[in-house]
Amino acid sequence: MTKNKNLTVDYLANLLKEKKLLTDEQKQELLIKEDVQRAKLKKLQDSFYSSKKSQTIYETISPAEIIASFNFETVSSPQKKLTEDIITEVIAGDVGIPYKKIDPLKLDLDVVTAYIPRPFAQRHLIIPIEENEGVLTVAIADPFNLEPVENLKRTKKIDVNLVLSSKTDILRIVREFYGFRYSVVAAEKESSSSSQLGNLEQYVKLKGTTDIEATDKHIVNAVEYLLYYAYEQRASDIHIEPKREKSYVRLRIDGVLHHIHTIPKAVHPSMISRIKMLSRMDIAEKRRPQDGRIKTSYRGKDVELRVSTLPTAFGEKIVIRIFDPDILFQELKDLGFYPREYDLFSSFLKKTYGIILVTGPTGSGKTTTLYSALKFLSTPEVNIITIEDPIEMVVEEFNQVGVMPQIGVDFAGSLRTILRQDPDIIMVGEIRDSETVNNAVQAALTGHLVLSTLHTNDAPSSITRLLDLGVPAFLISSSVLGIVAQRLVRKICDQCKKERILRPEEVGYLGIEKKAYNVFYGAGCAECRGTGYKGRTGIYEIMPLSDNIHSLLSEAADTVAIRREARAAGMITLKEAAVKKMLEGVTTYEEVISVTG
Repeated sequence: MTKNKNLTVDYLANLLKEKKLLTDEQKQELLIKEDVQRAKLKKLQDSFYSSKKSQTIYETISPAEIIASFNFETVSSPQKKLTEDIITEVIAGDVGIPYKKIDPLKLDLDVVTAYIPRPFAQRHLIIPIEENEGVLTVAIADPFNLEPVENLKRTKKIDVNLVLSSKTDILRIVREFYGFRYSVVAAEKESSSSSQLGNLEQYVKLKGTTDIEATDKHIVNAVEYLLYYAYEQRASDIHIEPKREKSYVRLRIDGVLHHIHTIPKAVHPSMISRIKMLSRMDIAEKRRPQDGRIKTSYRGKDVELRVSTLPTAFGEKIVIRIFDPDILFQELKDLGFYPREYDLFSSFLKKTYGIILVTGPTGSGKTTTLYSALKFLSTPEVNIITIEDPIEMVVEEFNQVGVMPQIGVDFAGSLRTILRQDPDIIMVGEIRDSETVNNAVQAALTGHLVLSTLHTNDAPSSITRLLDLGVPAFLISSSVLGIVAQRLVRKICDQCKKERILRPEEVGYLGIEKKAYNVFYGAGCAECRGTGYKGRTGIYEIMPLSDNIHSLLSEAADTVAIRREARAAGMITLKEAAVKKMLEGVTTYEEVISVTG
């Protein structure tokens, strides 16, 4: 280990210069402006805590934070910023302590909170992250301040293995894990929750992980910590699942579920009741499934939460679907279309009447495509009305109708009614029956642009589905503009992308030309939590109803003939689109096989 005894800006500046991550000019700039930058960061920190009523432990501004705040570009990679994580990794290499990027999803809540009190962890920037065969792995932020580690060894009589992590990562774990653990334990003792019902779209203002006080109801705090945690991890769904002796909390991230917490069974009913109350459900009704919604905010933007309960053998399971407006409303060109598909879809949307169908299974991104298309079409000159079950996200620009079968408000009936509301564009959440599809066809034939979804595997089979629902072939030819089939594939993490050669048997599985192909995969890193993937993109199969397909419909041709004609006209299938993404280095062979078979 190096002989330096203090972690200072001067020490780090020399070290980063030595590692060719800073230039001489950058080094001189940060040494000159060190005090000014520290004062700015201190002011931001004070502002961050200004709303707290309880006493806050003072946090020293670290040298790594100061240097990272300059946003210097690294010398070796001009597009790469010198972040706190990069600086911490350099320090780790210099002092001989392994660097660890903390992944909250892989931490055990009991291990994190059992050994060190929260004030001690926050003051000394130290956090347990793993226990294995009597050895406790502890993350620290300052490798030259080892007295807290020695205290831990003496008091707990346990062997300690050190890793170095950034101050930001450690403080995030302290806030989220200790706050959640304290709330759950206290709630287990009290098992109390009370609140008032709100209006139809209740707006819930979360207080934030640093603003929760000891006087608040503990179950309220636990739910708020859980929601913030899900937002931070980019989760699309939160699952709270009761088991025989305990309950599990899982998050779906990039389409994959991750186990994150185990909570006592005694806390489960209180947590479910709190979420049901926020989402306007009947708290007393535990035998029937219920649906509700919550609207809140995160980092200055509104977030919609759609809540569903389901009675199971061990109690009520609850799933919270998170609708982030940044994901739900995107520019069409950012959804993953190739130029031909983008031009085709745009041409459909520019028509004044007709039906556009988006098909695919649950979780294939149909809602994002439809909402992004409606946002593209939305202007003060048009009247957009949607019929949804349920309303995914409340948007002021649209006139949204929620289906309520229990009082007779269904897709077909709503569609008949809104035709008297002078609509220009209609979005029907899903075509499920013959009455709905016939009303949609009539709406299209009378001068309205209709967007809707079908549950079919690909674009050509949607024609067969419409025929099965009783739509005559000549009406399909007259009303349907085009059909979009889609799926979502995970994208390779840019930070750990590696290249390899596609094996001959893999080429055979894909059914492509037999030759050598260079493809990519994610080796796994801290940025992607070791999965090799970060984010998702769409693959699309778009079939316009050409004159040739109209002729096939009049001849009662089957799906195979329609697919053959669409391919001859240039249609790219879902599998071909996925393979193209793989060859471009966007996704992996494994993901192509997983999504398209």
